[in-house]
Amino acid sequence: MRIGYFSKNRILACTLVFVMAVLSVSCSAKKEDSRNKVEIYYLNSDETGIVSKEHELAADPNDTHAVVMELVEELKKSPSKSIYGAPISEDVLLLSDPQVIDGVIEFNFGSQYFALGRTTEILSRAAIVRTFTQVKGIDYVSFSVDGSPLTENFNPKGKPIGNMSADTFIYNVGSEINTYEKIELKLYFANENGDKLIPVYRSVVYNSNISIEKLAVEQIISGPNTSVVNPTISKDTKVNSVTIKDGTCYIDFDSAFLNPTNNVSAEVTLYSIVNTVVEFPDVNKVSISIDGNSSFKLLDFTITGAYEKNLDIVMQ
Repeated sequence: MRIGYFSKNRILACTLVFVMAVLSVSCSAKKEDSRNKVEIYYLNSDETGIVSKEHELAADPNDTHAVVMELVEELKKSPSKSIYGAPISEDVLLLSDPQVIDGVIEFNFGSQYFALGRTTEILSRAAIVRTFTQVKGIDYVSFSVDGSPLTENFNPKGKPIGNMSADTFIYNVGSEINTYEKIELKLYFANENGDKLIPVYRSVVYNSNISIEKLAVEQIISGPNTSVVNPTISKDTKVNSVTIKDGTCYIDFDSAFLNPTNNVSAEVTLYSIVNTVVEFPDVNKVSISIDGNSSFKLLDFTITGAYEKNLDIVMQ
């Protein structure tokens, strides 16, 4: 039997609609699946680093409280005691269920928390922060002990540790805790108009195997954690390499560096990096390249050679 031209077109159209519907359902399912999965962080068996394990949520990802309570229970137990250690130790009591207020989740531990060794405490804190900042509606994690904010070195008169984000702990999973250090970085971000820089101070716990220059640049890329300032570089930017020779820091980015960021000028982008990196004692100048090309155009500005610190572009 011969099928007419219009019948063929109708069959083809129906087939396309069916295929598109199947693909749409498939994509939606994949997207839904990814929202239901988080990485839970645990201490490794030697308590020298942290390891992660994928976890599929039983709770609705949109129900923040239910997700929080599910993850708390997961962090109290070790999936495999020979490999994982529980970040919320059975020896340290949670005095109340963690509360989420304005994007901050607060954990209030009992006084047993002070009995944790330095290594265990830092690793447990890193694991908890990295786990919960994946939850929808949670940007920061805060620790208290008996209702008082946790302070550095457990010193009652010490500086409060304050809100911690995922970027507070920069590390390689599984690396040694003895290589961890804490540093306060002076980072330069853009003002509201994108034509001036504003310095921002950020404390970071990091793995000392990473150069502090690269650490600072990656912190700029990650963007500000306050609404007072604005990002200067696209978050898609990757750092290919960072080297220092004769007082000049050579930074090579991938091409995503050229992507415009809001209304930020090219000079502000350039000097957000230069002014940040020359804060370190071994650096006097900064030279930037894109995939090995040391002369390129960013917006209407040609970047070439090495640049010194520019305070004229900083808001006073």
